[in-house]
Amino acid sequence: MNFAARISTVLMLATMAACGSAERFAVSPPEITKQQRIAFASVEVRDVSLPSYAAADEITQQQEDGTLTSSSDVLWADAPERAIALELSRNLARLSGRRIASEPWPFEEFPDARLEIRFADLVATTSGVFRTSGQYFVAVSDGRRERSGLFDLVVPFDPKGGPNAIAQARGQLILDLAEFIARDGLK
Repeated sequence: MNFAARISTVLMLATMAACGSAERFAVSPPEITKQQRIAFASVEVRDVSLPSYAAADEITQQQEDGTLTSSSDVLWADAPERAIALELSRNLARLSGRRIASEPWPFEEFPDARLEIRFADLVATTSGVFRTSGQYFVAVSDGRRERSGLFDLVVPFDPKGGPNAIAQARGQLILDLAEFIARDGLK
């Protein structure tokens, strides 16, 4: 990252810190414009596993040199592990029209499948890319083939948009992940 970009990032964080209290940024769900058939009538989205920096309340950004920076004055509106599990289950339900819920399973009848997601990476960069990578696992109870797969996705955003742009990009990234898992893991 060049010197001017670093100064800009530091000034943005310093300006937010000078306001006195932390700002919280919510992730709004993006519009879903397509449907995706899945092979299961019901799916439980287990708690997601995030890297420690991504599980923290602070919104983290990765500098061009790989350094991760955050500020206690710029926070997610909800605990990331809980929020991402809910985003995934909501997106999968809207995409598939099936009964999808995050852990703990709220229905008496057990789900047809359980989905577990382990994130290796989930970070916004100062250059305007929000990326994620990791692995998903689909466990089934009726003898059908269990599945797993790797994912590696990116969503661009305008770095001048600050935390709101990062939150919007995360929402799109989690929708893209839900579409990928529905298509490749739940068919």
